Amino acid sequence: MRYVLRAWAIVALMLGFAGLAMAQGAPQFSTAAKFAILVDHESGTVLFQQSADEPLEPASMAKLMTIAVVFNELRTGRLSLDTELFVSENAWRTGGAASGGSTMFAELNSRVSVENLLRSVIIQSGNDASIVLAEGIAGNEETFAVMMNELAEDIGLTGSHFTNSTGLPDPDMHMTARDLATLGRYLIREFPEYYHIFSEPEFEWNNIKQSNRNSLVEMGIGVDGLKTGHTQAAGYGSVVSTDDGGRRLIAVVHGLTSMAQRTEEARKLITWGTRAFERIPAFADGQIVGYADVYGGEEGRVGLIGEGAVDLYLPRGSRRCLTADITYEGPLLPPVSAGDRVAELRVYCNEQLIQSAPLYAGEDVPQGGIVRRATDAVKQLAFGWL
Repeated sequence: MRYVLRAWAIVALMLGFAGLAMAQGAPQFSTAAKFAILVDHESGTVLFQQSADEPLEPASMAKLMTIAVVFNELRTGRLSLDTELFVSENAWRTGGAASGGSTMFAELNSRVSVENLLRSVIIQSGNDASIVLAEGIAGNEETFAVMMNELAEDIGLTGSHFTNSTGLPDPDMHMTARDLATLGRYLIREFPEYYHIFSEPEFEWNNIKQSNRNSLVEMGIGVDGLKTGHTQAAGYGSVVSTDDGGRRLIAVVHGLTSMAQRTEEARKLITWGTRAFERIPAFADGQIVGYADVYGGEEGRVGLIGEGAVDLYLPRGSRRCLTADITYEGPLLPPVSAGDRVAELRVYCNEQLIQSAPLYAGEDVPQGGIVRRATDAVKQLAFGWL
């Protein structure tokens, strides 16, 4: 059963203003992108979304997961930046110059350092470099794809499945815009020591210099990552990030018809995010936002907290149209563990969703004793729980 708790009274109290019944129009944003999402990096708050949970062909944006696997291998010490990996015939034919796709132009049977392979994947979107990394780490792309899927599950990507390291078309490979944003957050949060590579303007290999495929990096609007992608069937897409405006945002757009349209739609979305909102502190780190019922637990409810502090990023001029609620599938069943993601805070302007933020259990709730379970069983009969 889906529970909806009206949370606006709490939010209004935290913001310190009341009498908000006078309605104003919610600020509008529209994009030509078929799939889109805009996320606050620190909190995971969603500021805009369009078909964000529908499956999409990720194209070269899937290389973000390849990069994540490599970064993890570096962190564990199983790999180093100086490690040199072999350029196989498979990598050369499938991802090299003869393939017609994005390439590093690595020479057949040569050896290339992990550092240079990474720079190629990130800056040039080199398919050959991606395959060399996959084969060097896992022996072949099939096994490497298993590693990609295992890490995707650990990160919390719920709508993704990977079959290769490049993003080359495969009917069984898919992601969602939300997962792409989540993956971008993971890379930035977990591996800040490597993030500077995403904003490097160019990379040269084999006497061939190629510019960063993310044209927004050189536009002077604060964009410093992350990845573009394109196939004929999927269209053009990109995952971009900026800390312009005092906070980091991650935007995803996909399903566009040209490189120029991709650049413009990504620019519009990320610029709107940095300019159209004002930050309103609402709940401190660890402060309870609301409660969710627990059926058969030692306690009958659990406090809900944000991922760190919960700030509201309100579209400028929208304070007089706001409502909010907390939604969750419940009642929850014990044991509930502190840190479990169990609910969502949603903020509306004139019934249009303008922001959502995940909420987590603030404490452990173990299974209750026989009296508690019997009491809740009566509630189940009386109120139709479960």
